Amino acid sequence: MMRAFLTCAVGALTIGASALAAGAQTPTEINFGVIPTEASVNQKKSWEPFLQAMAKATGFKVNGVYATDYAGVIEGMRFNKVQIAWYGNKSGMEAVDRAGGEVFARIVARDGNDGYYSHIIVHKDSPFAKVEDILKCDKSLDFGIGDPNSTSGFLVPTAYIFAARNIDPKTCFKTVRNANHQANAMAVANKQVAVATNNSENLQRVEVTAPDARKQIKIIWTSPLIPLDPIVWRKDLDPAVKTKLYAFLMSSGRREALGGREEQSGCSHPRRDREARGDAEESRDRRVPPAGGGIPRGRQGRTARRPEEDDRRVCRRRRDHPLT
Repeated sequence: MMRAFLTCAVGALTIGASALAAGAQTPTEINFGVIPTEASVNQKKSWEPFLQAMAKATGFKVNGVYATDYAGVIEGMRFNKVQIAWYGNKSGMEAVDRAGGEVFARIVARDGNDGYYSHIIVHKDSPFAKVEDILKCDKSLDFGIGDPNSTSGFLVPTAYIFAARNIDPKTCFKTVRNANHQANAMAVANKQVAVATNNSENLQRVEVTAPDARKQIKIIWTSPLIPLDPIVWRKDLDPAVKTKLYAFLMSSGRREALGGREEQSGCSHPRRDREARGDAEESRDRRVPPAGGGIPRGRQGRTARRPEEDDRRVCRRRRDHPLT
């Protein structure tokens, strides 16, 4: 499991009268969608403890939805089979645009970094040392690319490498195979493909879960910084449900984030954390969410930003927590 911490930047939400209009849902059961960055059996092992903790804290029955592709999670939200989900940036935008989704949280690193990187990877014994080396386009190389709705596995390398050079991967490479990040990393490590896309977060995870395989992988291209992942819920989800989910994300794992002895993954409340450290001045900028209403705003300094707002709330979590 990954060892570092991440921070969820949670946007200020105003749950007004319009949100109480007819059509808002009042479910007793919540389906949480997980985009397939690795094999579903591995993701289930990582996510189920978190979802069980969510169920215990909120009183809802919480089911994990582990789709075989990103589109499955998007369509699940569109048809209300998924009420809340972890997405990448591209799939999150798709969920907002065509599945009635609303971004309410975004992950940033605890140290203030709010992004990650897309990579092009090859085997460590490969003669390729830079991205130009793989772009001879003589159809001699097998290429592993990500899911079409993946930000780092598909969109970013397509835009920065191929579209920028007017190259179609399908005419450049011998084969082009779509797979999740884990599968692409293992395919490179085992010399099943000559080159593949990946990202910094997945390679860090592979370093822990499959260290021998990680030693076989060489990075030959790194993208500009990509904003970390959004958490999205259905816009028409009942406000009371939103409040419970928000409260869980803000409180889970707080002691661990402070270096305490409680082994609990999840998010922490920054105001309480700072007060525990004796930082009273910073803590005045944050307020505990009211029990039944809107969530107040607070300045968050160098923490992550949602595109449309500068005022944030923050929740910290472990890097080996499944929200990665």
